[in-house]
Amino acid sequence: MKRLQRTLRALRISTVLDVGANAGQFGSLLRSAGYERRIDSFEPLPDAYAALSRRAARDTGWTAHNSAIGDSTGSVTMNISRNSYSSSILPMTSTHLDAAPNSRVVATIEVPIHRLDDLTQSMGIAPQSTLLKIDTQGYESQAIRGAERLMVDIAAVQLELSMVNLYEGQDLFDDLRRMMADYGLDLFSIEPGIADEQGRMLQCDGLFIREALLPTAGEPVVA
Repeated sequence: MKRLQRTLRALRISTVLDVGANAGQFGSLLRSAGYERRIDSFEPLPDAYAALSRRAARDTGWTAHNSAIGDSTGSVTMNISRNSYSSSILPMTSTHLDAAPNSRVVATIEVPIHRLDDLTQSMGIAPQSTLLKIDTQGYESQAIRGAERLMVDIAAVQLELSMVNLYEGQDLFDDLRRMMADYGLDLFSIEPGIADEQGRMLQCDGLFIREALLPTAGEPVVA
């Protein structure tokens, strides 16, 4: 997270859109790493959103929003995992369950869903100084398609990337990398995620940035 914070500082990021926030773990890690600017977190599950709201309420720069993010508006059925953070709109595969037994689905629930472009229309978001973090357990490409206006100029996107199908119908690493390239975003760094019992990496976090926004050699970085 300290490395991510260095990149955010270099890109002069002043807003983080935290999609799939769960209980606010990512926002808390950002704060611990030294990021002090605006955070908007989006989480649909009632219990996770309650925990997220409690965290955000102690921070004047952090706002919680109770919604799933996708390419449509209305409601959607979500599969609730025992560990909460593996919950997804998409059905889970046996590969995921074998690697993380605690992720098994224990219930389903109807939750609100919105396009990020619609929610952010009146929020005063400047894409050129925004990081969009998407951790939606296989639903990343749908979230991106609902944020096309933001994506045209966005400074950086952090995505959860899967090498194999952990959720039915999800787009994989190469699909999402091509999607990012279509928006002019280059893969900048990778953080390992879950692996199977043989050590094969199943998932990672990839940070994509608009490299033209990085400071040139000798140019001062303003926090």
